[in-house]
Amino acid sequence: MRTKKSDKHIRILDAAVRVFAKKGFFQSRISDIADEAGVADGTVYLYFKNKDDLLISIFEVKMREVVERFHKEISEKKDAAARLECLIQMHFDEFQSNPDLAAVFQVELRQSNRFMREYKKSELKQYLDLIGEIVELGQQEGAFRSDIPVGLAKRMIFGTLDEVVSTWVLAERRFGLESLVEPLVDLFLRGFQAEPLVQSNSQSSRTV
Repeated sequence: MRTKKSDKHIRILDAAVRVFAKKGFFQSRISDIADEAGVADGTVYLYFKNKDDLLISIFEVKMREVVERFHKEISEKKDAAARLECLIQMHFDEFQSNPDLAAVFQVELRQSNRFMREYKKSELKQYLDLIGEIVELGQQEGAFRSDIPVGLAKRMIFGTLDEVVSTWVLAERRFGLESLVEPLVDLFLRGFQAEPLVQSNSQSSRTV
């Protein structure tokens, strides 16, 4: 059971997500967030130093929740291919079901100099490592190519998902993210698969 302190902390964070998504980071004021959360302005400062601190706290808290939940769900899948599909599905579901959070993660966070230049983003590293574990498992199973560096593969997967969600946000959510899960899974698995695709005679004669 949460304490009153943690309840208020989470309420302010959730209010900040809605305010930042609606007004933008620079246009938002602490008083706007306090009003949205139903607390006094001074109460916000009991938990957060300033707007940048609030923004980074959103990232920390939400990413920790995501990594913990994703890790639990993914670990129940039988092989690397199923785990990769699960991760992509959950990544898109997370933002599709919470467009305000998507706007904050994909747009507003990147406008914070402190976040982009100074913050270490250890939670993001944990997420990348989760993707890396899937790639490593696929290589151990003999299903994924062993010549692809894990660091490159996990950044390619995350970068693709990140760009798709950014495009979705900037396009004002005019398409459904769920429709892209299957083609992306197919794209990654074909690129990672250990066995080469069957080529036609004309293709096999070309120098790659």
